[in-house]
Amino acid sequence: QVQLVESGGGLVQAGGSLRLSCAASGIMFRNYDMGWYRQAPGKQRELVAAITRGANINYSASVKGRFTISRDNAKSTVYLQMNSLKPEDTAVYYCNARYLWVGVADFDYWGQGTQVTVSS
Repeated sequence: QVQLVESGGGLVQAGGSLRLSCAASGIMFRNYDMGWYRQAPGKQRELVAAITRGANINYSASVKGRFTISRDNAKSTVYLQMNSLKPEDTAVYYCNARYLWVGVADFDYWGQGTQVTVSS
């Protein structure tokens, strides 16, 4: 059974920091591309940051320079370090694991989400 369990969310003042973690089980973690997404009330889910199995990284323009994604394959965990938080970062943050082998396999898993609230 595949599980992605997020932790580290909470309430923080603007300018503060949080570190999200996503522990994966039931998958060969090192073979998966991992991502953090977020969804604010009334808005669509959006990609925040992603790290491929080859450790290539990309960020959304809104968080670049403030957030850092990393992964520890030995612990099957992906992290999102969030600094200089802004009220507009308030959202439910979701962990995603994706394995895509075009034409052969496509596995896509989501965590349950963790709330991040940034007060002004």
